[in-house]
Amino acid sequence: TLRSVGQAAEQMIEEVRRQFSEMPGVLKGETEPDYQSCIDISTAAALRKMIIPGSLAVIVPVLVGLWSPSALGGLLGGAIVTGFLLAIYMANSGGAWDNAKKYIETGEHGGKGSDAHAASVVGDTVGDPFKDTSGPSLNILIKLMSVVSVVFVPLFLQLA
Repeated sequence: TLRSVGQAAEQMIEEVRRQFSEMPGVLKGETEPDYQSCIDISTAAALRKMIIPGSLAVIVPVLVGLWSPSALGGLLGGAIVTGFLLAIYMANSGGAWDNAKKYIETGEHGGKGSDAHAASVVGDTVGDPFKDTSGPSLNILIKLMSVVSVVFVPLFLQLA
């Protein structure tokens, strides 16, 4: 998810730069930018980039359950414990990086333009996807794996 956010952001930057170069009035506020193209980039990237992670969340529990229902219990237990802890870590650290930048921008540690501010911008760039996409998506991953497992448990037990 982090890589997907970065790749979608790169596409968005290219589109914004294209609009700036082809429509000079955008920078001056004389022309409306093409918002729809940016929305299309974001939507397409969000759907396309989640095909593999979503497929893995469905396929892996089914394959493990077919192999051994007990192993499926271990897989789900491990996914819950590690996924929950990682989601909390990502939400907290992403929020901390975001708030650090805001704090420095109030004038602390040299304020805007300082080395601390430059470092906090880098931290915020990583922190935003942590707290807004990757952390919350782990909750969905855990739920999806659990629901798929519950749906297929009768089959797993019948074949065991």
